[in-house]
Amino acid sequence: MSKTIRVAIIEDNAKLRAELEKLIAAADGFANAGAFPDGESAVAGMKAIAPDVVLMDIQLPKMNGVECVAKIKERMPDVKVVMLTAYDDSDLIFRALENGASGYLLKRTPPAELLRSIAEVQGGGAPMSSHIARLVVQSFHRRGKSASQTENLTAREEEVLRLVAQGFINKEIAEKLGIGLETVRQHLKNCYAKLHVRTRTEAALKFMK
Repeated sequence: MSKTIRVAIIEDNAKLRAELEKLIAAADGFANAGAFPDGESAVAGMKAIAPDVVLMDIQLPKMNGVECVAKIKERMPDVKVVMLTAYDDSDLIFRALENGASGYLLKRTPPAELLRSIAEVQGGGAPMSSHIARLVVQSFHRRGKSASQTENLTAREEEVLRLVAQGFINKEIAEKLGIGLETVRQHLKNCYAKLHVRTRTEAALKFMK
């Protein structure tokens, strides 16, 4: 039986926040972990509710979503954060991804697709448009990579990252390599530390550059 995905919501629009809570509560395999109207209260209360996935409005009052995702990932590196935005605002979305977000969704995304995307993120995926993905690639091309960092990767870690870069989720990587799912997760954690990154997208792009 698959694990219930605990979802937290950070959205300042009360009506939309309530709609998202209702959607999550009614869906099989999902559970409401909590909801917050702003980044400050979310950062303060996130550890206590321990969600698997956070849906975060990028345009929050005071502390915006870009800053909020950085603070949450600093405190809870394993939580997956998906940005919610009304428009395809390339600059803000890209900055949020740089700060550790795993993907983004437009607020007009149909409910069924939103739920699929949450499950995809929990499984190791990274839903984002091809336009934003290109920006991520271009950024790492500009930065280049440190040979010493990638030389520190083990052969198995390189295999895992190569499969990540090809779009496989953790479960598929475990099956392909004949190893446990938790072992895949540990390899990825080691890769993040060695490459000085916070997300699988950053790790794969830095390795494949």
